[in-house]
Amino acid sequence: MPTNFTFEEMERLLLIFGYKKSNKGKTSGSRVIFKNEDKRPIMIHKPHPGNIIKSYAMKQVLNDLTDAGFIK
Repeated sequence: MPTNFTFEEMERLLLIFGYKKSNKGKTSGSRVIFKNEDKRPIMIHKPHPGNIIKSYAMKQVLNDLTDAGFIK
């Protein structure tokens, strides 16, 4: 699993799988939800102050994409 995966790279990856970024609103803080019409949404925290996705978030996205049938 990469240790230097940026939020922008994650955003592009999820876009490939048909997800679209949707901010949860003014009170969402760093939480960002990615919605797909046919699949369960994926929520991750936008990293700060840096831009590298945390390893636990990478694992969660991998699990979510596997559960959705995108990764075997």
